[in-house]
Amino acid sequence: MIRLRRSAANAPDDDRLLPARDDAAADERLVRAAQRGDLASFNALVTRHERAVYGLCLRMLRDRAAAEDATQDTFVKAWSSIRSWDSGLVRPWLLRIASNRCVDLLRAQARRPASSLDAEPFEIEPVWTSQAPAGEEPERFTLRRELSGFLEHALAQLPEEQRLVALLADVNGLPYDEVAAIAGIPAGTVKSRLSRARARLRDLLLAEPASRELLERFGRYVDED
Repeated sequence: MIRLRRSAANAPDDDRLLPARDDAAADERLVRAAQRGDLASFNALVTRHERAVYGLCLRMLRDRAAAEDATQDTFVKAWSSIRSWDSGLVRPWLLRIASNRCVDLLRAQARRPASSLDAEPFEIEPVWTSQAPAGEEPERFTLRRELSGFLEHALAQLPEEQRLVALLADVNGLPYDEVAAIAGIPAGTVKSRLSRARARLRDLLLAEPASRELLERFGRYVDED
C-alpha cells in the first residue's frame, strides 16, 4: 500500500516546491529499488516529496480535500509508471504528474479554450516573489509577508495554465527548463504564459488600494537593490 502521511494534508499553504537537489542520488537509489518492486522504497519517496506535491495541488485546486485526492492520485500514478522514469530529478517528475492531474480536474469543472495569446512573447518582471534575498531587512520581510496574502488571492483568479507556471517560476523560483518539463510545454510557452500571468497578477494587486500600496512600497525596495 502506498502510504501518505496525514500531516501532509495539513501542510501550510506556503510549503516549498523547490527540488531537493542535494538528495538526488538518494532519490535515484529509491526509484531504482522501487522499479524492482520494492514498495517500501517507493513509500520512502512519498515521505520525501508528498509535501511538495500536496503544496502544488492545494494552490492549483484551492480545496484541501481535492488536493489530498490529487496528491494520492499522483503517487498512485507514479507507482504504476515507475518503470518509465529513467534519469533526472525525481521531484520535477512527480510535480509534472501532479500538475497534469490538477489541470484535468480543473478542466473537468469548467473547460476553457486555450488562449491564442500564449504565442505572444513579452516579459514583465515581477516585483513580488517569495524568494527572499540574503540579509533581507525586517521591514522588507514584513512587506513581503503582507503582500503574500494578497498574492495568494490573486493567484487563485488566474487560468490554471498561467497559475501553474507562476507558482513554479515566480513563487518557487524554478528555472524555465524545469517549469517546461513539469508543465509539459515548450520553454517559449512558459515565457509567454508567465508574462501573461505576471501582467494579470500585477493588475489584480493594483486594483485594490491595500495591495496596491504594499506593492508600490515593496517595489521601491526592489528598485533600490
